[in-house]
Amino acid sequence: MNDDKKCDVIRVGSRKSELALIQTKHVIQCLKEIHPKKEFEIVTMNTKGDKILDKSLPKIGEKSLFTEELELALENGSVDFVVHSLKDLPTILPVGMALGAILKREDPRDAVVMSKKFKDKTLSTLPKDSVIGTSSLRRSAQLLRNMPHLKIENIRGNLNTRLKKLNDENGPYAAIILAAAGLKRMGWEDKISQLLELEEALYAVGQGALGVECRESDWKIRSILEPLFDLEATLTCVCERSFLKTLGGGCSAPVAVSSSLKKNELTITGAVWSLDGQTLITDTSKSKLYLPNDDGEPPRKCPYQEPRLYCSVIPSYKISSISLLGAEFLGKDLAKNLIKKNALDVMSQARNEILDSK
Repeated sequence: MNDDKKCDVIRVGSRKSELALIQTKHVIQCLKEIHPKKEFEIVTMNTKGDKILDKSLPKIGEKSLFTEELELALENGSVDFVVHSLKDLPTILPVGMALGAILKREDPRDAVVMSKKFKDKTLSTLPKDSVIGTSSLRRSAQLLRNMPHLKIENIRGNLNTRLKKLNDENGPYAAIILAAAGLKRMGWEDKISQLLELEEALYAVGQGALGVECRESDWKIRSILEPLFDLEATLTCVCERSFLKTLGGGCSAPVAVSSSLKKNELTITGAVWSLDGQTLITDTSKSKLYLPNDDGEPPRKCPYQEPRLYCSVIPSYKISSISLLGAEFLGKDLAKNLIKKNALDVMSQARNEILDSK
């Protein structure tokens, strides 16, 4: 796959935030190690989610808040591929778009950043009615359930903005909850006061993973991106995305997961909460997958398998359709188990409460 031939400059779409640019540059660096003579140019833009900062994400009530402008640029050929935080990417992409790579996943857990006056505290030891900032229904529902002595308030903006609000002496926040992956990529791991373990907080679908979106028909770009696929990250994220897709969820209801791949066994836990966290529906599913052999050779693709995408992910020489199909089916099966337990009713009630509060 190593192609040192000179070619036209490859244009890479990215949001303008510091974290987005760090992530985009990381992907480009990984590609330059494989294709050292290829040239890349970053094309930045603001998305709707970057512009509307006075409302919580669920109250904005639209899909693709952080991706629509980037995908339009991809569709009209202004860029050749786009780097996303996978958790921001809808489970159904526009027609003709696909995920050409999912890179090795950073820590998917949530992290607590305490204000300076509470630097020696944890969430459980904060004083009663301490205010925690988060824009995520998933995080707020779990906090309300597990730590009812705390108060939750919405906080928006990029990482720099939210940290500035946290450290405002006249501000209300005792702590904010952020994705650990973002803080680590920014080089701010020392700001993390507490990592939330899975028994305290499940994480968002795709959290910690970077996804690279391209045009499905662009075989040249697909071949360039293909070596970036990470087996574990791809299979766990396909499973998680299949779970969310089957539920029909997004940022409009508290939905969370955790997943792992050990040897060839894929395990996923999924959960749905009411907005106040008092109702919880959860289950765990696991399945054995057909994975590459011990010598690293991927299983042969079935010659009779109809070409398709798996939650928008393109099969690659590193990850076969058989493996992706197993991951996709497991996520769908877990969602069906939750639906049998009335998860859709809980999600519908959450959406109605959000609409009523607008």
